[in-house]
Order: sequence, then C-alpha cells, then structure tokens
Amino acid sequence: MKVRITFTEESLGLTSANPDLFDEFQASRSADAAKKEEEIAAQSASEKIDKATTIFPKENGIPFFWDYQIKGAFKDFCKAMNKVPKSKSSAIKAYKQAIDNLIFPEPRKIFISIPAGLSMGTCTRSLRVSGPQGERITLAKSETVPAGSTIFFDITLLDPALEPVVSEWLDYGKFKGLSQWRNSGKGRFTWEKLA
Repeated sequence: MKVRITFTEESLGLTSANPDLFDEFQASRSADAAKKEEEIAAQSASEKIDKATTIFPKENGIPFFWDYQIKGAFKDFCKAMNKVPKSKSSAIKAYKQAIDNLIFPEPRKIFISIPAGLSMGTCTRSLRVSGPQGERITLAKSETVPAGSTIFFDITLLDPALEPVVSEWLDYGKFKGLSQWRNSGKGRFTWEKLA
C-alpha cells in the first residue's frame, strides 16, 4: 500500500530531546548499533539543549517520523479496534506479533511535508501523574507540526489479507492521531490510498 496522511490537528514530536535519556532508553532498545547511532545523530544540537522537550528528529532541517513510530501507532489503533465487535481488527488475536512480523511501514525515515507559510511550533501542557505520594502535576513540552502537514509512505504487507485491517486502523486516525497526547485529539488525520 502507498498512503498519504494529512494531519487535521497539529501533531506532537515523540522523540526525547534529552540525548542521555534517548540513548539509555529508546535507542538502546535497538539491537542494531548503526540504527542507534543514526537516531541519536538525527537530534540537532539545539534540540539537545532543552532536555524536557519531545521533538521530531530531522535531516537537513526536515522533520520526520521513524518507521517504528508508525508501527507503534498501528498497535495502539488495533488494540482499540480489537474491542469493537465485528470490526476487522477483532479477528486478530496476537495483534502485536502480526504487526511486528507482517506489517512494515517504509522507508525508515518518513519525512513530514509542512504547507507553505506554516512552520513548526511547540505545545506545552500539564500532565497529571498518580504515584505512591499521591497526585502531582508536571509540565510537558513538545515540538509540533501544524495541521495540514502530510506524510507519504509505503506499507508492505507480507499477508495481503491484512490490507482491510490496516485500512481500518488508518480510518481510526480521524478519532485518535499519531504522536503524543493523541487522546486529546492531537495528531488526528485523514488518509488516502495512492496505490
């Protein structure tokens, strides 16, 4: 499948701007050392300064999603749709394994096209956390791409019978988007199948 996603709401960055946290947690989860270094290098020097911000990695100043971030969204979408009786997703029992082993967004870097006249921004929001000491509120800050931004990518399906299921997940994007704070509506999108 070749698809185009158009964001109807701003989308928030998923990658930690804290290089130590990124190195220890996110990048270290990769078994491929070259990929780990590639992900760390995609953070610019200015992004490394504000360690509490989540960002979009960039190449030559152009923001992008990593392919595994799309896979992560697919897992979230399938988990939700799996609870809808008679949905296509409800037939998938081991959905994480199916997504990991049979569905591959490509290329590795999925570049974001921002409409002319618009630019990236930031979103600061409060987060409520419940812990052993009770509830506390903290602030979170994320880099954003504006509504109207688009991404183009391919989805390789090793089992062609999964295409209707993937289409169902992409349809779900109008309710729950990609990226951080998607429960608030951030990152909502529409999509088109191009081939």
